[in-house]
Amino acid sequence: MKAQMQKGFTLIELMIVVAIIGILAAIAIPQYQDYTAKSQVSAGLAEIAPAKTAYELAINDGRDLAADAFDELGIQDSARCELATTAYVASTGITAKTNLISCELTGNSKITGAVIHMARDEDGAWSCEIDKTSGWKEAYTPTGCTAS
Repeated sequence: MKAQMQKGFTLIELMIVVAIIGILAAIAIPQYQDYTAKSQVSAGLAEIAPAKTAYELAINDGRDLAADAFDELGIQDSARCELATTAYVASTGITAKTNLISCELTGNSKITGAVIHMARDEDGAWSCEIDKTSGWKEAYTPTGCTAS
């Protein structure tokens, strides 16, 4: 008699493949979400960082910037930012800032609502602080910023 050849996959082989794909997805999806959240925070910081130079130029030229002067600083209106020249006390309560550019982050649910503060003190030194949200992970904080 001729030996019968097997065609196709058995049920157990298909179940093993599905289990392997499930395990990989359980690991990969959260890692990907963290990666996208971190990149969105960095992109938000990159959008407002050039405003520091424009702000310094305005100060050196003796111009008084209005609260809605984002077009002068190169920040788009859709960025949900605000400009403040009043005192800002960091959430740590240690340092007082006098000039501040703040932008609210959007995107991944873990970072939506967090606010990046670019603050300039009296000596002209800039600092970056982030008011984080409940889903915030320290890995999302860009180099040079602190999260509070």
